[in-house]
Amino acid sequence: MQKMFLIIAAFTFALLAFKNPNSFVVTGKVTDIDGNPVSFASVRIKGTNSGVSADVNGNYSIKVIDENAVLVITGASFKTAEVKVGARRVINTVLEKRGGTDLKEVVVTSAFGIKRTARSTASNVQNLTGDQLNTITQTNVNNALSGKVGGVQVRTQTTAKPGAENTVRLRGENGLDFAKTSDDFEREGYDYILENNFLKVIDNPLSTFSIDVDAASYSNMRRFLTQGQLPPAGAVRIEEMINYFKYDYSQPKNNDPFSVNTEISTCPWNPAHRLALVGLQGKIIQTENLPSSNIVFLIDVSGSMSSENKLPLLKQSLKLLVDQLRENDKVSLVVYAGNAGLVLPATNGLQKNKIKEAIDQLESGGSTAGGAGIELAYKTATDNFIKGGNNRVILCTDGDFNVGTSSDAALESLIEKKRETGVFLTVLGFGMGNYQDAKMQKLADKGNGNHAYIDQLSEAKKVLVSEFGGTLFTIAKDVKLQIEFNPAVVQGYRLIGYENRMLAKEDFNNDKKDAGDLGSGHTVTALYEIIPVGLQSDFLKQVDTLKYQLPERFSSSTFGKEMMTLKMRYKQPDDSISKLMTVAVLDEQKQLQLTSTNFRFAAAVAEFGMMLRNSAFKQQASYQEVISMAGNAIGTDKEGYRKEFLQLVQSAHTLVKKVERKKKNIELIDEEETETVSANK
Repeated sequence: MQKMFLIIAAFTFALLAFKNPNSFVVTGKVTDIDGNPVSFASVRIKGTNSGVSADVNGNYSIKVIDENAVLVITGASFKTAEVKVGARRVINTVLEKRGGTDLKEVVVTSAFGIKRTARSTASNVQNLTGDQLNTITQTNVNNALSGKVGGVQVRTQTTAKPGAENTVRLRGENGLDFAKTSDDFEREGYDYILENNFLKVIDNPLSTFSIDVDAASYSNMRRFLTQGQLPPAGAVRIEEMINYFKYDYSQPKNNDPFSVNTEISTCPWNPAHRLALVGLQGKIIQTENLPSSNIVFLIDVSGSMSSENKLPLLKQSLKLLVDQLRENDKVSLVVYAGNAGLVLPATNGLQKNKIKEAIDQLESGGSTAGGAGIELAYKTATDNFIKGGNNRVILCTDGDFNVGTSSDAALESLIEKKRETGVFLTVLGFGMGNYQDAKMQKLADKGNGNHAYIDQLSEAKKVLVSEFGGTLFTIAKDVKLQIEFNPAVVQGYRLIGYENRMLAKEDFNNDKKDAGDLGSGHTVTALYEIIPVGLQSDFLKQVDTLKYQLPERFSSSTFGKEMMTLKMRYKQPDDSISKLMTVAVLDEQKQLQLTSTNFRFAAAVAEFGMMLRNSAFKQQASYQEVISMAGNAIGTDKEGYRKEFLQLVQSAHTLVKKVERKKKNIELIDEEETETVSANK
């Protein structure tokens, strides 16, 4: 009995030893030198993987081990701060802007009536010639700045505030304004998006597209908004914003890799229209049951990756993934700058310290030979190929390739050839200022892969830890959807988003045509805005009655309430022949308030995307409606992503109002100065 008592006592003591009695919670707020909150700042405990993100107001709460802990606090475009906790329970931190130049907006209209806009980054604008007006760069515009632009003496009208976005008007002695403005993100690459239009069912009964599980557009959009800037329209891909979030769809039955979920109700931004949701839910496979992995990290260590939100964040992110590796997994490490090299040969997943040490030793410098890196990474992956396993290259870069194979066409061709090896591709984007979003999209698309944008450590945790299976393990490839609309019920339709995923109707049955892949646990959601039969619409242009076409073959009673028939094709990851699934979809005339949280939240995200893009199809959309609808469709939201969405919508609304006020003020100034010039004449 005494022996048993001793064992129990020892066991209890051991449990208490593991539960550190000295741990406690530290709270605080992260701000800049002007007192503005640093939204979503990263707060982590030095020497560990433990960390949190501040909320949109800069507030955070983190549990620390003891008073010797050191907090490492970072924010995009800010210097990193390290703070020893000590006996404090509340630590408010002020972050300083990183060295480098704040880009200031300079608005100028020449005496010839030519308006130019650019961000200015040079130390002064004195004695600039007319030609130099096209290339003005100015680092720090001061209140007393004066000089000559195109031979005309100028002076500033406003104060430039460090770290803030300032409009500086340079006025010439003759009362006219001279301008030069540009975008902080002018070196970032985004494709122009021509939005899907409404199509008449009688002319276009079929809508065919590839799925898209990427979510890079959402985190990139978040980066813009948290830095106080509206994203460019090309950065807003509505399907990726919708698919950033998880939806409570049913799990697939039998041996199907995914389930099909549909719902139809009133369109929130035009109650006369209908909105149809199509949702796919990938089968969830537990981590221990996932196939063995052969992963090659392909890391850009060129000079452009030196910023805190590039290589340093990249290294932290990859170490999170390393912690998920198992004994049957192996990892290689390839880097590229001016040349490519193998830093770490295939290493067992249990040798985590060895892998992390190799990652920690990476430093940036040199040009960017992305093509050479891709060649070596795929060779390394094929040399260590696991039959029936997950063979994947994870490319981590800002996409700013400039040496060797670097054009979009050449890189796409290279990736298309490499995917034939059975190696998949995941593209992780980092950084800002020169981020090549369009290139990253194309590489992931051509490489049977996915694309994520890592703007902060919490996003890396989402992509590489929480969604580990979906990001890295494909359960169905080349997934295509084709919808046939019933002309007796549907007059016209528009697919919201997926502009770069549209396919010809003939591509649906062509197994050689590449399409998107679905990962374990992934959800994919698509929304169609429907114009019912009998409704007059300016979106549908009429043509004369055709002479030789057959009249309508079906009455409204032929297929009852069927609105559409949904067909899907997919392949098993190691197969080349597709399988077909078919589902008939009824319109049950459900009221919007009775729809699922899935439907209402997805609709709110789509409406927000149209507002950000200033879409020609936004109709009666409003920020207030987005906030109201999303706020009533939060659901479980364990990770807090939906609540964060509400904060971002509010931030965007505030920015839009600010832009509108600024536009009105500039118009008033222009009117006043036009009157002054006229009076002087």
